[in-house]
Amino acid sequence: MSDLRYSTVEEDLRASVRALLANLAPVSRTLARCEAREVHDAELWRALAVDLGLAGVVVPEELGGAGGTLREAATVLEELGRAVAPVPFLGSAVVAATALLTCGATDLVRELAAGARTVALAVPFSTLPRQRLCPTVDAAGGALTGTVTTVADAFAADLLLVPADTGLYAVPARSPGVSLHPVVSLDLTRPLADVALTRAAGRRVATDAEPVVRTALTAGAALLASEQLGIAEWCLRSTVDHLATRHQFGRPVGSFQAVKHRLADLWVDIGQARAVARHAATCVATQDPDTPIAVAVGQAYCSGVAVRAAEECVQLHGGLGFTWDHPAHLFLKRAKSAALAFGTADRHRMELADLVDLPPPRL
Repeated sequence: MSDLRYSTVEEDLRASVRALLANLAPVSRTLARCEAREVHDAELWRALAVDLGLAGVVVPEELGGAGGTLREAATVLEELGRAVAPVPFLGSAVVAATALLTCGATDLVRELAAGARTVALAVPFSTLPRQRLCPTVDAAGGALTGTVTTVADAFAADLLLVPADTGLYAVPARSPGVSLHPVVSLDLTRPLADVALTRAAGRRVATDAEPVVRTALTAGAALLASEQLGIAEWCLRSTVDHLATRHQFGRPVGSFQAVKHRLADLWVDIGQARAVARHAATCVATQDPDTPIAVAVGQAYCSGVAVRAAEECVQLHGGLGFTWDHPAHLFLKRAKSAALAFGTADRHRMELADLVDLPPPRL
């Protein structure tokens, strides 16, 4: 059994990221950015990607990265989840970096690790890791034509990795023939876009896109569980703090037994989610044979915990929790949208049943 405890390096990394987020991205600032429809925080992303060197956290040192693993990236995502930070860390530093490392595009990996490029994998955000890839882009004659819907972090990206019928292509996001169309989505902190290509020029980085995309999405789904853990932790902490100071009938609201039971149940669920998320991150970091099972369990469990924690946060804050001025709705929206990312919980349960040879129910 792998050691799921946080290492000294991971705890130091957590402290650095948390301090940076407290300074540059308090939840109040993120809320204000969403109200102004200025979602992507370029200043925060530069501080994370370049100043802390987290753009290349999973990139080996010989390629200009930090030489960390996906376990360290998972710790970063816990803190980003606690802050609902509007940065493309999951899409670029995890999913795209894994894709580029898998296909051996070392020059692009170096640029990503240095923070010179932000990269997004152009597949629908709801794509299941083990789902059969059906490219919607044609690369006839070396020019890419087609549309990919609901791509996460596309607006923040300088480079798009586009699966096509003849391989995986690297396409500059602001080159001729590339257009991005915003998609109305629930989560204001992680905007989605439809990517339309019309005879766009691209460089082929892999002749077979499917195994590269599958590896990248597996890493993304595994580490999304850590982001969902961070969301749930913030929701519980903020709710406990509120209920300790809010009084009714001359007593703190948090002293009532029914409220305490709800918080206790949520605390237990978050503890279990932490173990599940850590196991998924450890498996994908060490290329454990049980990785598909760990990822399916992680998404099947952590997505529900994050949503329930956010719902309890809104409800137990009372009338305050339902207002636009309170950040609880940001966490609820992030939790709900993340529950659809890389496949829903139900789809992961179906995958899990197949992986462990669970027979179907008798009708």
